[in-house]
Amino acid sequence: MTQLKLNCDLGEAYGVWHLGDDEPIMPLIDQANIACGFHAGDSSTMLKTLKLARANKVEIGAHPSYPDRVGFGRRSMRIAPEDLYNDVLYQTAALTGMAATLNIRVSYIKPHGALYHDMLSQSVTFGALLQAAKDCALKLMVPAGATTQFMQEQAANEGVELIFEAFADRRYTKHKTLLPRAEPGAVLSKCEMLEQARRLITDSCVISDCGTPIELRADTLCVHGDSPSALAALQEIRCLVNACVD
Repeated sequence: MTQLKLNCDLGEAYGVWHLGDDEPIMPLIDQANIACGFHAGDSSTMLKTLKLARANKVEIGAHPSYPDRVGFGRRSMRIAPEDLYNDVLYQTAALTGMAATLNIRVSYIKPHGALYHDMLSQSVTFGALLQAAKDCALKLMVPAGATTQFMQEQAANEGVELIFEAFADRRYTKHKTLLPRAEPGAVLSKCEMLEQARRLITDSCVISDCGTPIELRADTLCVHGDSPSALAALQEIRCLVNACVD
């Protein structure tokens, strides 16, 4: 069995707009990916989420995005590598600075949405993220299975540690990438989510959209906090992970 950590994207409220069940979810997870303002989140939400993570002894990651509030960071953008580096550094620095006032630290960067996917196919995008992680002395969270050997070698050369992530609530293609959200069945039901989590914990694999099993060796397992069944699923997945540890 694989001893996986659980992570969730949190802090995605903005002003009076509420998203996700951060308070009941936080005690169930090991790692919180906190939105840094470019796709969701604001200064008040960031600080509130950091305090919540501290109270529950949860590891903290910066969750930077393309500057895309309207599209929730899920639209790919053509940004010069130096500008993308600046955007990621700006967002990460905001979160790490706020964390420092609480005497806690951020330990990794997990890109959000389209930025997360683009780093797999765009070397300059991955390079900008890698440089930001290096300059901030943080780890970088990347997709398990889809991250190439070349990307892993780049990270090793730069001295950046990678955290490999799998998803409980998303369907995979045979190429070990996530099926685009626009495709039917891309987001799993609660029942499917639990079965996928069980496979990842016990066998380090998932069933692809083609019906074939594919190996995915991961360090951490994500359930999206904005999923309607996220809280209920996380409660059961937490039990599965705890049973594996025991």
